[in-house]
Amino acid sequence: MYGTLLALHSLTRWLVLITLLFAIFRSYRGWLLRSPYLKFDNIVRHITTTVAHLQLILGVWLYFISPIVAYFLHHFATAVHERAIRFFGMEHVTMMLIGITLITLGSARSKRQTNDLQKFKTMAIWLTVALLVILSSVPWSFSPLISRPNFRSF
Repeated sequence: MYGTLLALHSLTRWLVLITLLFAIFRSYRGWLLRSPYLKFDNIVRHITTTVAHLQLILGVWLYFISPIVAYFLHHFATAVHERAIRFFGMEHVTMMLIGITLITLGSARSKRQTNDLQKFKTMAIWLTVALLVILSSVPWSFSPLISRPNFRSF
């Protein structure tokens, strides 16, 4: 089950990034062009937040069954000094929680704005910051700090 969940979590990361990038694109486009906030923009906002929350559920589930995290929690004094173990036991989960919180707050604040320009501006700013936080803590295959495959098989 761990391997399947890990592959699903890895695959869902791409959905998060695609929806987040598209929502950011729509936000900046609407903000800079002073476009009307369409029903489609609201759907994009909602889908982006939903996909991020799905990834959060998978990630939390994975966190509780991960042997890496189990080692980190049971051997904290030594594990905190091991880069790969500390990354998955503490850094990755913390930064991703922050990133998804920023997506959620940006979505909620945008939804409550009364004019279209403010909706787009709010989404653009919050989602851009969330994207930067998320990108900084994904274990990319090319990362010199912690490297994992970009795609995992089931």
